[in-house]
Amino acid sequence: MGKIDTIIFDLGGVIINLDNNLTEKAFVDLGAKDFHHYFGHGFAASFFKDYEVGKINDRQFIDNLKSLIKIDVPDYTIIKAWNALLLDFPAKRIKLLNELRKKYRLFLFSNTNSLHMEEVGKIYKETFNDGELNDHFEKAYYSHLLKMRKPDKEAFEFIIRENNLTAPSTLFVDDAMINVEGANAAGLKGFFLKPGKDITNIEWNDL
Repeated sequence: MGKIDTIIFDLGGVIINLDNNLTEKAFVDLGAKDFHHYFGHGFAASFFKDYEVGKINDRQFIDNLKSLIKIDVPDYTIIKAWNALLLDFPAKRIKLLNELRKKYRLFLFSNTNSLHMEEVGKIYKETFNDGELNDHFEKAYYSHLLKMRKPDKEAFEFIIRENNLTAPSTLFVDDAMINVEGANAAGLKGFFLKPGKDITNIEWNDL
């Protein structure tokens, strides 16, 4: 693979466990029987992507979601359903990040949104009772704050420029092949984390 001095990690499905089916089920249980048409990769509704790159705020997103699913429920019910997919931070992964920081520059790049990140912060603090997720990285990039998202080549190039990274010696780890391909297009070394695999199973010393 060649010498690696920097690693950029994805968040969902790589560091925090996710189950997208739980959010779909939560909305179906609320009465949105066709929610699968709008949720997941290849969104049918453009406002999902708008929310992910910060073009609309929480209020606009919730209102758009209520309009889409045609269900009048309290905001907190919508938020709970939206965040249902967020599960847990395995301690072994956080321990690994601490070990890798001794050898590599570490960054985080996640396609996400403000409601998810608020919940992610709560899950992290409830699990570890100390510090924040961002503490494990030189810098964390979140699509709704960056105003760009994966797999767009421009997003990767921005991170490379801002941190003076050498693309060929930077590894990008993601569980979505389309994002790995985007990283490769920007000159990074993409690493696809296959379903069922864990970053703690990677032979990091062989990189």
